Formats: sequence, C-alpha cells, structure tokens
Amino acid sequence: MKIGIVCYPTFGGSGVVATELGLGLADKGHQVHFITYKRPVRLTNFHSNAYFHEVTPPSYPLFEFTPYETALASKMADVVKFEQLDLLHVHYAIPHAAVAFMTKQILLSQGIRIPFITTLHGTDITLVGIDGTFAPVVEFSINNSDGVTAVSQHLKSETMSSFNITREIDVIYNFIDFKRFKKTNKDHFKKAIAPDGEKIIVHISNFRKVKRVEDVIEVFRLIRQKMDAKLLLIGDGPERKFMEDLCRTLNLCEHIRFLGKQEAVEEILAVADLFLLPSESESFGLAALEAMACEVPVVSSNAGGLPEVNVQGVTGFLREIGDTKGMADDCLTILSDEKTHKAFSKNAFKHAHNFDIAGILPKYEALYQRVLAQSLV
Repeated sequence: MKIGIVCYPTFGGSGVVATELGLGLADKGHQVHFITYKRPVRLTNFHSNAYFHEVTPPSYPLFEFTPYETALASKMADVVKFEQLDLLHVHYAIPHAAVAFMTKQILLSQGIRIPFITTLHGTDITLVGIDGTFAPVVEFSINNSDGVTAVSQHLKSETMSSFNITREIDVIYNFIDFKRFKKTNKDHFKKAIAPDGEKIIVHISNFRKVKRVEDVIEVFRLIRQKMDAKLLLIGDGPERKFMEDLCRTLNLCEHIRFLGKQEAVEEILAVADLFLLPSESESFGLAALEAMACEVPVVSSNAGGLPEVNVQGVTGFLREIGDTKGMADDCLTILSDEKTHKAFSKNAFKHAHNFDIAGILPKYEALYQRVLAQSLV
C-alpha cells in the first residue's frame, strides 16, 4: 500500500506519533510518503520505504501571511498523482483535514479518487478546534473525512460533545516502540546527574500553560523537604523563562536542570526514578507512556485521557488538577521504599505493553483496508 502522511514535523505528540506510525508501516513493507514543511524530527535515518516531500510556500510581497494551506494542497495533489498513492492519512485536524478535503476535490476533477483519514490528537479539538474561528471548518472536515480516529476514548467523547458529528470515530490509541523505549543501563549518566544517589524526577512537555510546569516545580519543592532529589525538565516553550525565574526564587537551581528539546528522550528516561505530568489537559499522555515503557512510574493529574494510560495505584497515581500536595505525597510513597518503587516500575512496564506498536499497527492497516474498500463502492 502507498500511503501519504501529513503532519506537523515538530516535537509535539501528533508529529511524533505520525512519524513513528509511518516508519512502522514502512518496516512492514508499505510505501510511506511524509508531506510537510520540514523533515519530521524522528525521521532521522534512511528507510527504504519512507520518503519525504517538503512543502515550500512561495513568498510574495502581496501576502502578509504565507498561504501554507494552498501550497500544501498543491503538494499533496502532486504527490498523490505522481507517486500513485492509495490514501492520505492526515494528523491533527487543523488545517490538515480541510486541506485533505480540498486535495480530494482537486484530484476528483482529474478523475483520481483518493480517500483520506483524519487522526484527532487533542488540542485540535479541545483547545484550538472549539474556537469559533476554526470550529465550522473542523466540524465539516471531520464529517467529510473517509475515516476518523481519536487517540483516546476521552478525546472521542470530547469531539462528539463539542461538534455535531455525523460519522463514526474509531479509537486507536497512541503506541510505543519497545525497540527504542526500554530500560537500559545508564549508571554513568545517572551518577553524573545524581552523584550522591539522589532520586531523579523527569518532566517532558512543550512548556505551555496547559502543562502546568509550575506545579512540577512546586511538587519537587515539597519532595525535597523530605528527601534529596534532582529534577530534569525536558522541552521548551513560552513558559520556560517564567519557570527559570521560579526556580531562582525558590533557590532550587542547583537541583533542577533545564535540558531543552531532546530527540533521544529514552536516554534520559533510562535514569529516571519517577515521571511527573500534572497537566490541565492531555488527550492521551504519550510522554507518560514513553516513561512507563522505560519502567518509570508516573504521577499525573486525573485529566483527559491520562487515566487510560496511568492506572491509579498500579502504574502510579492520579490526582486532581492543581493538587500539588497530594502529588508530592504520592511521589514520596513511590520513592521512599525500594520494594514499592520496584512494584510500580514493573506494573508500568507491563501496562505499557498494551500499547505496543506491534498491536496497534494492524488496527490502522485494517482501517486503511476498510476505507479503501468503501471508496470503491
């Protein structure tokens, strides 16, 4: 099968999932064509069945804002036509689903039928999508997709309640590739970060308000009142400067490291004792799943799709949004006793296998076959 994948090429969850999905499909013999404005961050090595098509919108003085969507539609139509793709799979509804619909109409006028599948990832529905500026287009695009998936039951429910959806939405969870994410011996790295055996806590996000990174720092402050610990903050974004200032105000700088964006997050998760994710909203919680695959227990907020990933009292703990005291208590429960920590680590690893890419890929392949069959009717 020849599949076109359209996504954002950044460190965000939707781009990561789209790229890993494409590479997984390529490994199974499908021909995968990534179409976006920059090489996806996880498309790093040569793959015989993976291709990259760069979208380069022209710049003219007339345009105050470069018309990326028009350039994307033209590139998608070109790739479909000349690479003879069977279907398009677009990730993140805005603007990719609307552009896919336009591409479909362009090609239909040339006698070419190309079905497209839209995968909803979260903020394209729960934050940006419900904005009145985008809502009518998002609703239209979902209803006119040939197939729609959501990455959690929670996101499906949010979509159905926020829009007038007239079609079925399949839930296909995000996944983990255990060839990459696994516990490895990084004792030398761990000693460099925590030379005196301090516990290592990790947080990964895009440092936006919805991630509540200030809660991560407050939880860490409370933990340090009871035990020695180090905090590693992975990622970057608009809140980073405020978080750096907060660390200085709390005199925690020597115990906290801002590592910025990291491609090989599995290298850091390999030395983590605990993963902390107090987000206000998470459609799924891919970063938490990656931690669990590396045998790292999770303490998170009880928000969005997180309860579908982090099982209360089994793989970690869930607390209400903003309950930093409760989160700190849960962290101490896990970290204070080696036997307890090992039990949570084992459970996290076991539960993560429910999201193994080997079990998720066939669900996408079955959906592709179903959509292709329906498009021929």
